[in-house]
Amino acid sequence: MINDFRFINKRTSVFGSLFSVFGLPSSVILSFLFCLSSFLSFSQVTASIDSTSIKIGEQITYKIQVETDSTNLVVFPEGQTFTPMEMIESYAIDTIKKKDKFSLIKKYGLTQFDSGSYTIPRQQIIIGDKTVFTDSLKVEVNTIAIDTTKQGLFDIKPMIEVEKRGSNWWKYVLIGLLVIGVIAAILWWLIWRQKPLTEEQKIALLPPYDRAKLALKKLDESHYLKHEQLKDYYSELTLIIRKYLDEKVYDHALESTTDELISRLKLLKEGNQIDLSDETIKNLDRILRRADLVKFAKSAPDIALAELDRNTIDAEIDHVKEVLPEPTEEEKLLDEQYREEQERKQKRKKVWITVGLSVFLLLVAITGFSIKFGFDYVKDTIIGHESKELLEGEWVTSKYGVPPVTISTPKVLKRMPPPIPEEAKQQVDMTMFGYGSLLDGFNVVVITTKVKNMGKNKIELEQIAEQSIKMIEQQGIENMIVKNDKFTTPNGAEGLKVHGTGDFPTIINDKKEKGNYTILLFNSDNVFQQIVLVWKEHDHYADRMVERILNSVELKNEEE
Repeated sequence: MINDFRFINKRTSVFGSLFSVFGLPSSVILSFLFCLSSFLSFSQVTASIDSTSIKIGEQITYKIQVETDSTNLVVFPEGQTFTPMEMIESYAIDTIKKKDKFSLIKKYGLTQFDSGSYTIPRQQIIIGDKTVFTDSLKVEVNTIAIDTTKQGLFDIKPMIEVEKRGSNWWKYVLIGLLVIGVIAAILWWLIWRQKPLTEEQKIALLPPYDRAKLALKKLDESHYLKHEQLKDYYSELTLIIRKYLDEKVYDHALESTTDELISRLKLLKEGNQIDLSDETIKNLDRILRRADLVKFAKSAPDIALAELDRNTIDAEIDHVKEVLPEPTEEEKLLDEQYREEQERKQKRKKVWITVGLSVFLLLVAITGFSIKFGFDYVKDTIIGHESKELLEGEWVTSKYGVPPVTISTPKVLKRMPPPIPEEAKQQVDMTMFGYGSLLDGFNVVVITTKVKNMGKNKIELEQIAEQSIKMIEQQGIENMIVKNDKFTTPNGAEGLKVHGTGDFPTIINDKKEKGNYTILLFNSDNVFQQIVLVWKEHDHYADRMVERILNSVELKNEEE
């Protein structure tokens, strides 16, 4: 306490003369000095660099030393707070104990790749609940002299193609081909495969005569006569002869009555179209009429008579075959054409069945996916949608500008020429990175602007917002609705969010299209940063992209 009082006495005359200019009493001066003494005894902060002159790319060590009580929490600067110098390494804190105090030493590795005279800005250190600033330091960055007589000059190396990391598109193609292959295999198996012929199909391919003989053989193997089922027996027997006559003699034999059929046979005989004997016609007439009596009058002939009728039908089939004329070349050609036409019809039938089944399966798949994911999503997946492709593509997270703005975007933002007049470039430094334009469906721009010779004065965000809206209106946007809200990034940086709707220009002259916009504004000392997003209205894919982008924005806090 005695040392502290001596410290105050030594400085009383200096500060007393200063405060006497303002007519302040000595009691006020003494109180001020007591406060100053208590603060100096609280902590001491110094900053230094190991060199004030370096070559381009050479590293200097920036050291901050803090002496404070062991009970105080000390927070050193982190991140790129040394702009225009670039921090390339942050070393661990060294701690030295001095009696009841600690001496904390924090070192940083800094460099610069452009020659010139630079000033390392004051650094903010938090000690307990107080904030302390270091002094600013000047550094000269010198160029490196090169003796071109000894060091050869070479052409700029060509650009190296960097292979873009592949996406998973091949997986979707493979899945699509697999699904198509499975459907094709099912259709081939059900429709196009040459299936083994069934017993009925084999019989149908036989000539009419052979089919009739085979039918008589199967009738013999039946148990109709054994069980005295004469009605069923005669029904089968007459069906055999009627089918044969229908295919070879008279094509209405199946639906004709007995009288109609016999009359037609007699007419064909008289017209010399078929040389049937009278005995054949008489036998057929007798058996068909007996079958009618059995079927409709419940007549019951003897089993032996039924067997006799069967043998008679067998013989008459042979007689009919013998008298049938040989087919002419024209008839054979017609038969061949008929067969080919049937094959074409069968093939067309298979094609239509394949198309119909494919369309049905496609509709079922679309319906199922529409129920699960929504119809618009399925439609945009099949037809394609630019915003959907951006949303589901490979996103890029990167830092843009100094101080850096960290942001995730569907595409890498490319550097753009800043729209600064030549006369303003001496006062303003601006960097712009963007993707798309106002005429596109989706537009992202990140702008960092540094105004020189402003000291520590902050630029009001409201003023920047007004200027930004005016600049947008000058690009042809009409009927703008403007809303202002506070915005906080995930890492705690606070700014202003300007958003709304408007009528945006399109590639078609004089045509406007409804769209949305969002502008994020941040300021820090003489630097302000903008993030501009523009997208079409009712584009839910773009809405999701904007939400994802806004949630990814990070930048340096004021406390960092």
